[in-house]
Amino acid sequence: MFSSVVTKENVESNSLPTRPKLLIVDDDSSLREFLEIFLAKEGYKVDSADCGGKAIEKVRNGSYDLVITDVRMPGMDGVELLRRLKALDAGLPVVLITAFASLDAAVDAMKEGAWDYLTKPFKIEELRKVIENALSSRQDPSLKTVDTKDRIYRLDNMVASSPAMLKIFQLVQRVASSPTSVLITGESGTGKELVARALHNLSDRNDKPFVVVNCGGIPENLLESELFGHKKGAFTGADRDKLGLFAMANGGSIFLDEIGELPITLQVKLLRVVQQRSFTPVGGTSPVAVDCRIIAATNRNLEKEVMDGNFREDLFYRLNVIQVRIPPLRERKEDIPLLVQYFLDKYAELHGKKVQGISSFALQALMEYPFPGNVRELENIIERSIALSTSSLVLPESLYIAKCKHKDEFGRRNSLETAPERHELPKDGMDLDAYLADIEKSLLLQALERTDGRKKEAADLLGVNFRSFRYRLSKYEIG
Repeated sequence: MFSSVVTKENVESNSLPTRPKLLIVDDDSSLREFLEIFLAKEGYKVDSADCGGKAIEKVRNGSYDLVITDVRMPGMDGVELLRRLKALDAGLPVVLITAFASLDAAVDAMKEGAWDYLTKPFKIEELRKVIENALSSRQDPSLKTVDTKDRIYRLDNMVASSPAMLKIFQLVQRVASSPTSVLITGESGTGKELVARALHNLSDRNDKPFVVVNCGGIPENLLESELFGHKKGAFTGADRDKLGLFAMANGGSIFLDEIGELPITLQVKLLRVVQQRSFTPVGGTSPVAVDCRIIAATNRNLEKEVMDGNFREDLFYRLNVIQVRIPPLRERKEDIPLLVQYFLDKYAELHGKKVQGISSFALQALMEYPFPGNVRELENIIERSIALSTSSLVLPESLYIAKCKHKDEFGRRNSLETAPERHELPKDGMDLDAYLADIEKSLLLQALERTDGRKKEAADLLGVNFRSFRYRLSKYEIG
């Protein structure tokens, strides 16, 4: 089960002046003794209890930096122990040890405040990493990679100022090093891929590939070959072996964007990969083992898709072990000024413009706008405004050119409207291609919003075929 051997004799010389104090709770005396010996060798002060009741008594009478507890124990189980420990000390990190059969209980406990969990049999290096991260959180509750100065929170390539996003940043850091599957949900344009990349970049796999798969952007007849590869001669035109995207992601992470678009037939094959960590290439006869962290994302309500028979229930639960829901921009408007400045700096440098800020009237218009396209739409607006700006400040006129027929209309609309009957040509001229592209994008977003993200229905609503509709979505990077 473990790769290293420790004995009581080689522990005594490792005493440290100040050592974090850990409490091990497990009714299995052999595992409890192993953890006591190993963790003492690692330099920790270690105490133990064989049941939840004794653990609570020890925490009441002493001070601990971390509790490691089994989930399944007679009497009080690990989840109930977690609840009681949190009532005594809300900031005390608790790590759960669980067999696969009780994994659901461990995941539920994560939602109630458990720091992390280890699945039996676990590796020594996994144990070390989880303990180090948990103790770091005890020393710095705000998490060191999240900068909370002046309520500006940064994680990897993301920036925010809202409490909602801070919680997401903290959750991402907590689960980044876990091999557990993560499902990222949220409307189009909220930044699901940025969260997926952060999960990879903050993990132990960050030196390995991060492979992105747009499940809705690959034709259905090619998708299986793209995901799992194929053998020479598997079908007409297969003149050589091809490596699939899962094989390319081996050792790293694979991001399955728009997972709700995956056909039912391929959902069965993906379930095998999630369960058994292996797949069979098209035309192959032998399974190929793969070690990659699976991160999926969707703007659909997968639970509803399961009820409607469009998505497999077993696959949904396998992917939805940890869910990260990204709120739409209209629910975290305190992020808008920070994001505006971030995009101003980015695109002023890119376009070589000396734009230093945004006028208060323009910012107020943005604050009142509902942003159906979320952060991606805000970025598009700011880039367009900088390209059109002739002053050191972004003015409402620039926003008007980008989005509206009247300068004062931008902040009042509750949703994007269809193209107006009359378009006025600004005095200084305009970028016609950009203006028409913006109208086209707004109609695409409206169609998706009106059909709850169902692309075939949205295509019918706009009177275009599905292939053309998908091309237009890809053109404007609409998820």
